[in-house]
Amino acid sequence: MIELENVAYSYGGGELLSDITLRLQPGSFHFLTGPSGAGKTTLLKLLYGALMPTAGHVRLFDADARELTRDDIALARRRIGVVHQDCQFLNHLSVAENIALPLLVSDRDMLAEDANLRELTGWVGLTQRAEARPPELSGGERQRAALARAIIMSPDVILADEPTGNVDWEMSQRLMRLLIELNRMGKTIMIATHDLALIRAAKTHVQARVLRISNRRLQLAGADL
Repeated sequence: MIELENVAYSYGGGELLSDITLRLQPGSFHFLTGPSGAGKTTLLKLLYGALMPTAGHVRLFDADARELTRDDIALARRRIGVVHQDCQFLNHLSVAENIALPLLVSDRDMLAEDANLRELTGWVGLTQRAEARPPELSGGERQRAALARAIIMSPDVILADEPTGNVDWEMSQRLMRLLIELNRMGKTIMIATHDLALIRAAKTHVQARVLRISNRRLQLAGADL
């Protein structure tokens, strides 16, 4: 689905990532960990075509990212849902309208999608907050809205950057259950997180591969996780 082959990425004259090879198989579940500044967010951006590697190849659904036009990249991204670390919303729109934005941008029939939107809003537990504005939401509600927006287009792959970074343990577990359920529905999941306790807890419920960025390279995390 998405593949990195001998990828390197340099920024500001220094190499941030080096010799990264990774393949996200359909229906797989991955955690990506490593210290702050190790390059987790950069690696996610390479996986959805927001950044191009300085060396090596990125393939998005069997197509080399370097050979894709901007329109091709945009189409590929419709198959990839991204939960960003900073959860940016349009504050003048309701929660439901923010969740529906990808549909609007893609020229979907909003009336035809209304039932799907309501079902998804309920699935993430935000039915009672659908008409609220983003500044009125708690941290956990914002993260659930961000997850709903990322999956409204029913993507094949979901990439989440520190999705539990600003919420308490109970909400972290709730968000993780939602992501595990999506994986059981066949979605490919990658979660970047520094929370090793969260990874340990999740591994009792899902078969997950844990990857660690260390010294600019990607390693398989061992039993010392």
